[in-house]
Amino acid sequence: MSKAPARSTIADVARHAGVSKATVSRFLNHRETLLTPEIAKRVEASIAALGYTPSPMAQALKRGRSRLIGLVVADITNPYSVAVLSGAEQACRKAGYLLMLFNLGNESERESAGLQALSSYKVEGFILNTMGHDAGAVLETARQGRPVVLVDRLHEGLEVDFVSLDNSQAVRLCAQHLLDNHYRDYLLITEPLGRISTRIERMQAFQAFVREHGAAVSGECFESHAGDVDGLVQALSALRQRASGTPAVVAGNAVVTLRVIEAAARLGWRLGQDIGLVGIDDTPWAPYVGPGISTVSQPTGELGRLAVHCLLQRIEGANMPARKILLPGSLNPRGSTASAQPLYQQKTAG
Repeated sequence: MSKAPARSTIADVARHAGVSKATVSRFLNHRETLLTPEIAKRVEASIAALGYTPSPMAQALKRGRSRLIGLVVADITNPYSVAVLSGAEQACRKAGYLLMLFNLGNESERESAGLQALSSYKVEGFILNTMGHDAGAVLETARQGRPVVLVDRLHEGLEVDFVSLDNSQAVRLCAQHLLDNHYRDYLLITEPLGRISTRIERMQAFQAFVREHGAAVSGECFESHAGDVDGLVQALSALRQRASGTPAVVAGNAVVTLRVIEAAARLGWRLGQDIGLVGIDDTPWAPYVGPGISTVSQPTGELGRLAVHCLLQRIEGANMPARKILLPGSLNPRGSTASAQPLYQQKTAG
């Protein structure tokens, strides 16, 4: 197999034209007035003959601008991250920027490494959807003068722009939908809370909803760990035991929704009949699993676009107090929350 021809360099153009590299650089930077017409024509002809094209990155760095934006996400396998990435990439492309992605893979110890890696490429700003465990690294990044916008997850003590789903509204939308369909016994299932603000906010909103409705509803929370399907099966069984009618689950995100579907299948339960299920995050597969999974969809594409919009404003020098932008979710009712029996009967033994 023949080798692809090597890409021409400024040095190649200079040799071909019989001039210095500085002369070629002047021509490329539109400073022909510093050159005689004859030399400018020779450089132009050499560029055409060699098929030379300057590196966009090199040109940008010479001007002090990389036109790169760094995006750090907690988990690229999460449908949420993919959708936000898509919206952000479209907005960057429209504005003439490139997006560089660093995936943490849910490994919190990689937060600092991710920020350092992207910084080495001279990105002009950061969009962060991180684990929230290394606030020091994020603070240091902000102190270096690079704008930062947070998506979905807050960092304590960091006064920067923040865009997110309105988590309280989304959870209340889920719980009220269950209440309207005559479910009264709930279990909120979330990934481990840690210090992740999104998960904590959703748990707090759920607990507030249960308190506000007093004896009319009951609700508990359960933290689901990856790979521990047995623990989730036990939690669902306990929910069924304490429920006075058909119980229901609020799943904290699409990852948890899939875990609940797996656990219900192990128990032989039918979604929408033996247990209700509504989850935060809509996915392409949600309408086609069982009777269809009820969800609250996030405006993920819009969140990504808004994050880029806020960041570009900061890059261009906008000076204003940090903004907190919360967008509402939208309910998509499907068969997994088919109406439960409105009249609860005394549980039979066994």
